[in-house]
Amino acid sequence: MVPNDELIRIIDLLNTTYESEEAWHGPSVVEALRGVTPDIAGKRITPNTHTIAELVFHMTSWRIFCVKKMQGDIDFDITTPAKDFGALPDRIDDFEWEALEMELSLSQEELINELDKRDDDEFLEDIVPGRDYTYYDMLHGIINHDLYHTGQIVILKKALTFKTAGSRFADTDEDEYGSPFGGSQEHDDYY
Repeated sequence: MVPNDELIRIIDLLNTTYESEEAWHGPSVVEALRGVTPDIAGKRITPNTHTIAELVFHMTSWRIFCVKKMQGDIDFDITTPAKDFGALPDRIDDFEWEALEMELSLSQEELINELDKRDDDEFLEDIVPGRDYTYYDMLHGIINHDLYHTGQIVILKKALTFKTAGSRFADTDEDEYGSPFGGSQEHDDYY
């Protein structure tokens, strides 16, 4: 039997990227979403950008894609914008936001559970059904995908939090630190 050392490392990376409070790269997905309200989750910075809610839907969709492919589903695909980023309402309420966060969490559990069924690393070199890349590439791809979109969420959250707070510094061109870009009294290593 082939050892499962690489699979263990991939599972560790998936978990670190998703929920670790000590990830070297910065905030995990869970940390980035902490404090996001339904109001912020449903807002756009500009008309041509995704909302945080859409990004969460998108991240969930691609986790489900990975699970389906590991289950051997050659036909499952994400072929429409509605399947990829969702067809979400303009305003997200508490229930919808909670459901989106729960679905993301459940998709993470499903992905890890599917990987836990594997006994060795051999399957990592197999080609994903209906694709031209390996499971190894797909799984590292979902890790990179999470990091990319987590960075977007962090930027959107910061921008929307400042924008939503209104013009705390409307009478001046500077925030309390002399910056024309605004800011908050809380500074974080990640943001």
